[in-house]
Amino acid sequence: MVHLKLAKYGKDKVRVARIVRNADGTQDFREYFVRVLIEGDIERAWTHSDNTDCITTDSIKNTTNIFAKTSPHVLVPEAFALDLGVHYVTRYAHVHRCSVDVVQLKWSRIPVKAKAHPWSFVRNGDDKRTASVVVDATKGKNAITATCQGGLKDLLVLKTHESSFENFWVDEYTTLKPVSDRIFSTSVDCVWQIPILPKHLTGADIGKLGIDFDAIYQSVEGTTLDIFATHNSASVQATLYNMCEKVLNDNSQVSDIKYELPNKHYIAPDLSFFKGLKNTEPQDAEVFTPVDAPSGYIIGHVSRDAPKAKL
Repeated sequence: MVHLKLAKYGKDKVRVARIVRNADGTQDFREYFVRVLIEGDIERAWTHSDNTDCITTDSIKNTTNIFAKTSPHVLVPEAFALDLGVHYVTRYAHVHRCSVDVVQLKWSRIPVKAKAHPWSFVRNGDDKRTASVVVDATKGKNAITATCQGGLKDLLVLKTHESSFENFWVDEYTTLKPVSDRIFSTSVDCVWQIPILPKHLTGADIGKLGIDFDAIYQSVEGTTLDIFATHNSASVQATLYNMCEKVLNDNSQVSDIKYELPNKHYIAPDLSFFKGLKNTEPQDAEVFTPVDAPSGYIIGHVSRDAPKAKL
């Protein structure tokens, strides 16, 4: 006897770009990759080749574009994802859960004469803002709940001073030498949870949650950059924890935060064979070879009991 353990489907990599024309003459621009997956009483398409309840993935793509046009929350990826998710579990009786993931590409206003241009933008980084939302109606259409996760990824940072790695465990397999100063570089991936108090959730409630998703994102990004730049790092682990601690202290609506920090190694080559050039000790190292692999990989997840957002 077998049974279908998991059944979900949808549309991935829906690309959406949206202009919002403001009353003051300025314009906003967003570019998203969107993935929508639905769950519910849809198993017959798998088990009986019966597509009666199958919402086409093309319709999911179209719905995403329509919401990009009509949703009042389109400029904020977390709120936009919530709006889409609530739509699916309320519009279709046989859909009980919807997962929406949004990746926002980075477009920033071009500074002209020290002032942000009202409608011209530059793609000034490969880092991305992310949002992952699950809207759940499995307990009934009048008891819809949601979970919300914000994030940033591919934020590439590097510092050339005030980073050491010493006094580590040494055994018969250790060849690494301690260093009092080194290049510290990583590509930051970070996600944080924003609990939403279980209660009946409708599309109209999204703007009443009392959560400033943009402010939280800006706080996390600012803290990440500030701690990375200023913390005299004894290790990647110590810097990571300081980032988490400050984010939680500064944002009461964030319940936990997780960083993944892969080391981007820069190795100082031995140049002593060439006229005795010194380049291997920290005080002499000025030329480095970037190394893609292997790399260290550090993950830290810090949580606390946080007040939940109320509807």
